[in-house]
Amino acid sequence: MDNMVAVILGGGKGTRLFPLTKERAKPAVSIAGKYRLIDIPISNCINSGISQMFVLTMYQSASLNNHISNAYRFDSFSRGFVQVLAAEQTSSSSEWFQGTADAVRKTLPHLGYKRGNVGLVLILSGDHLYRMNYRLFRDEHIRHHADISIAVMPVTRREAPELGVLKVDETGRIIKFVEKPRTEEALQEMQTDTSIFGLSPEEAERRPYLASMGIYIFDPRILNDLLMSDPPRADFGKEIIPQAIGTHRMQAYGFDGYWADIGTIQAFYEANMNLVSPMPKFNLFDPTQPIYSNTRYLPGAKMNRASVESAILCDGSIVDSATVRDSILGSRTRVHHGAVIESSLVMGADFYQHGDDTSPKIGINTGAYLKRCIVDKNASIGSYAQMVNRQGYQTYDDPEGRFHVRDGIIIVVKDTAIPDGFVF
Repeated sequence: MDNMVAVILGGGKGTRLFPLTKERAKPAVSIAGKYRLIDIPISNCINSGISQMFVLTMYQSASLNNHISNAYRFDSFSRGFVQVLAAEQTSSSSEWFQGTADAVRKTLPHLGYKRGNVGLVLILSGDHLYRMNYRLFRDEHIRHHADISIAVMPVTRREAPELGVLKVDETGRIIKFVEKPRTEEALQEMQTDTSIFGLSPEEAERRPYLASMGIYIFDPRILNDLLMSDPPRADFGKEIIPQAIGTHRMQAYGFDGYWADIGTIQAFYEANMNLVSPMPKFNLFDPTQPIYSNTRYLPGAKMNRASVESAILCDGSIVDSATVRDSILGSRTRVHHGAVIESSLVMGADFYQHGDDTSPKIGINTGAYLKRCIVDKNASIGSYAQMVNRQGYQTYDDPEGRFHVRDGIIIVVKDTAIPDGFVF
């Protein structure tokens, strides 16, 4: 699409998503049972006609590298690619990425802009759930002759203090930015007439603030100048964007669809649970905008006398005489006789276990009971174990490291086993 290159930020350590990020980068975390978070921005790019993508990572990138190399193979007659750029030591720098802007700065030589191969640079986050047609975003950027464009969402007064908030004039040009405005004075100052982006007067009054979505379009030369400024800035939201206001033409692009920042365990859990509702906010079944991922040659889900209600059962899963309600079962999930799974995400397994394997059976075993759980891949829940958080902990760490509780949600660690009869 006009030589637009996408740069997808893989994020840092992802500590707020621990333990899901214990052994993997944040974009490699599974979502909806069969996808990875990184599949969302990559699919948006492919659906928008963008075929040249760089994914910037620093921590635990092996799983992400493996997923991308298996899932995204463009044919030999295409110039398309998805390339992982991990933090590296060079003759000019021996440090890790210090922030989002620093990550792009240190990888600029790989983007090809100095060779004239790049028309515009689209910068995305790797941990957001949404659909966007970047063609429309690009068109608005060009129409306004912008140097920088930022995708924004109208939000309420309650939401604004936790976000980066922008103020615009009547043409949508950005005139002010405040990161997480908390005081009454700051909130009053940042109110904007959001009806300029198509909201009704009533809805504009309810959502009078514009939050940055962390999605940017830059002219590559301007991006280079901002990143190479002295002193160097480390972060887009906190430093680069405020620096550019007043010196560059910055335009807001209004977006009013579903968007979720998957930055915490609670946000991750709620986004997944919404997918099993009758009318989910994020539609996985849109044939015009598919979500791409690694192709697995697995049979369809199999249910033997099971009770399944409001659930997603991914390919290769087997449910034997068990109950599944308001839950997602990932690929190759095995649920045995009498088990009950409620309001939970079971990520499944990377392989089928052999029948003669003497190790704990991967999956949800006979009579087990799960409620408000996230069960990471290749985990085993023993027979008649109960993972229901009886004490109502908001935060808890199992002394043996088998599971953790965050935001009241139980997370069973990847490749671990909860013993038979265990009750929590």
